[in-house]
Formats: sequence, structure tokens, C-alpha cells
Amino acid sequence: MSRRSKKPIPQAPVEAEIESLTHEGRGLTHVDGKTVFVDGALAGERVRFRYRRVQRRFDEAVVEEVLSASPDRVDPKCPHFGVCGGCSLQHLDAQAQIRIKQESLQDVFTRMGKVEPERWLAPLTAEHWGYRRKARLGVRRVAKKGRTLVGFRERGNSFLADLTRCEVLHPMVGDRLQVIGDTIDQMSIRDQLPQIEVAMGDAACVLVFRVMQTPTPEDEALLLELGERKGFRIYLQEGGIDTVRPLPGQETALSFSLPNHDVELDFLPTDFTQVNLELNRRMVDQALGLLQVEQGDRVLDLFCGLGNFTLPLARQAAEVVGVEGDAGLVARALANAERNGIGNASFHTADLYGELDHQPWMRQSFSKVLLDPPRSGALQVLDWLPRLGIDRILYVSCYPATLARDADRLVNALGYELRAAGVMDMFPHTAHVESMALFERRS
Repeated sequence: MSRRSKKPIPQAPVEAEIESLTHEGRGLTHVDGKTVFVDGALAGERVRFRYRRVQRRFDEAVVEEVLSASPDRVDPKCPHFGVCGGCSLQHLDAQAQIRIKQESLQDVFTRMGKVEPERWLAPLTAEHWGYRRKARLGVRRVAKKGRTLVGFRERGNSFLADLTRCEVLHPMVGDRLQVIGDTIDQMSIRDQLPQIEVAMGDAACVLVFRVMQTPTPEDEALLLELGERKGFRIYLQEGGIDTVRPLPGQETALSFSLPNHDVELDFLPTDFTQVNLELNRRMVDQALGLLQVEQGDRVLDLFCGLGNFTLPLARQAAEVVGVEGDAGLVARALANAERNGIGNASFHTADLYGELDHQPWMRQSFSKVLLDPPRSGALQVLDWLPRLGIDRILYVSCYPATLARDADRLVNALGYELRAAGVMDMFPHTAHVESMALFERRS
């Protein structure tokens, strides 16, 4: 039996009113009753668009001309906007971006969580250009262009965008993408270098070059010369994460500070840290302010990483216990506690999505907990919280849908109230929504 042929893509442009903006940052409209997602369109605009993909349930399109613009529309700062997939909202005013993210969080709380906070927190914001200090950049030699491209993928496909610069990366890297590509172009293994990991703390900047073939001494010399000229520290990764190593003389300490809490945290280039260090500082300040830690409190920090919240908490509490699934991060957290002279923080390695009955900290009691889970959320640990004596929960979320799901469980099943919630602009000019929510046990 032959496959059903695909429906042809209409070639003629179409005019339509954009009804709303989706959670992914695309305009939404309907044509002959069918949903169309339109890249580059904003709510309330009348646009002329061209179809890009036709599917059974919805179609996808891209703006060709804005006929009537939204008052929130601005000129994108980046000349590659619309082609590069790294940003989706540069055409939307920064204040409107964060307002829409707050509305998105409110929507998922209502629809999925069946909850409403008693009060909305003012959005947390910081600098929205040049903020990104962690990134994974693609690398590809393109024969037709006669050079190597470095950057992010194009929107809607797997090709690398041809970037001269990136406005959201820290300028130390974002202004030098072509310089990095030019260096790779001279290497014998330029076709065997698919990726660069960027890791930057308060000062040093490490570039981890993922290589599929061992570089020659001449290749290494080219990378070292790049580092010397531009201030990078050069590392290689020839296999799994355990193969990451600095080139000779390139090893450096990466760290960032939390000055309001007299804490400095060291990390490795491949460790998870927040991409936006200034927003991270404001996030930690707000989290501790909401949790209202007192000197007699015993606090549990689940998904604690390398101690980003744990160590500031320990400055205020009687004792803090951090739990994390990555043994390497736990080792770094312990070292960070020692470096900062903090003796009232202990750390445990545990799979927080697995069986926890045997964990020693599960036999203790705590007054407060901070949750900072990945996108999958914290549902598996929630039922334990009342049993541990937790009265106050501060939940830091990187995905609104799982926060709403977990809020439903906490409020509608476990006896907590949602006291406050709000968004944080960790990734300006993208549709990514980070948020924070405070829960208290009903009296």
C-alpha cells in the first residue's frame, strides 16, 4: 500500500488577525477553522504570512509582512532574529515579555493546578542583553560557505544559523563567534568538532571543545593561541563527561558569588549552574526572604545542586540538609561549604525520584523545605513533606506545567495553601518561563 501523499503547502500569502500569543511565543490564528501558528507575529496584529508546514491538526507559518503592528512590537536588536532559533521574542518589548510570562503562569495554575495564589509577586528581572554565561553551541563546517559556523540552530530545522554575533550571550563569547569559527577552520579536525560548551563564572570563561578525533599538536596550538588572544581557557572533551580536561596550562577555577550572603561557589565547566548570574542572585535573595528562615529552623533543600540555595540558607538556619542525585555536584557542595566556613550544612546523594525510605535524612524532622527540581518537577517527593513536619515550602520551577501539577497536589490533597507566586526572567527574549511559589501548611 502506498503512503498517503502529503498535503501540498499553499504558496499564496494569507492575511489574518492574530488572536493570541502561545506559550512558545508564536502568534495564533485560525484560517477556515484550522489553527495556524505564526512565527514572528504578536497578539492583536494583522499580518500577511506564508505557510511553512501543513499538518493534520494545525499548520505552521511565518510572518511575511506586519500590516497593523502591536504597540508592544519593537525592532529586534539581533540581525539574525527570525533565522536563529536561540531567541523567539526579540520583537516583543521586554516589559511585555515578562507580563506575558506571568499571564502564562496564571493560566496553567488555573487550568492544570486548579489553584490561585493569594498574591502575585512582582516579576524578577535583570539585564536582558549579554546575560547568558552558560551555553551549548553547535559547530559545523559548511563547504558551500567555505567556512565553519558556530552558534545556535536555525528556527524550525537542524541547520546551524550563520551568525556574526549573539546578543544574549555574554559579549566575551557572543561578539567572537566568527573568530572562534575561523580558528576551527584552520584545524585538521575541523569536521570532527561538533560542539562547544561555554561556561563562565564571575570572571574566567572556559570553552570546552567536544572532539570526535584527537587534535594534533598543531590543532592544540591553534586553540591555545585563540585562548591567549581572547582570554578563554581551553578544555577538550574526547568522550563522555569524565573525559573533559584542560589543555596544558589552561586549568582554571570557575566561581560565582552571592554577595548578600557572603558565599562564593566553585563549579566545574560541565556542572549545572544558572545561565544568568545576576538574576540568580536576585532569585536566591527572594527565595530566602519568602521562606523566612529563623535561627532555630532545620531546613531541607531538595535538588540542591552544588549548594546555590543551601549555603545561603545555612547562614540563617540552625541546620540545612541538601539532597541531590548527582554525586559530583554533592562533592562540589561539600567543598563549597568548607571553603565558605559553613559547618551547619550537610549533603546527601539520593535519587529523589526513587525509593527514599532508607535515607537517613528521611528519619529527621524539618520546619521548611526548598525545592528546585528539573523540568520533571517534584511530584514524587511531595507526599513526604507533611510527614517530615514541613510547614513552609519554597518551590523554584523551570517549567510551569509541572509546577501547576505539583501545586494541585500540595493544595488540593496535602493541606497546603499557595500564598504567593511569580515569574523570573532567567531567559529574556525566549518563551522559557521560570517561576517561584510559596506554600504554607493550613493551620
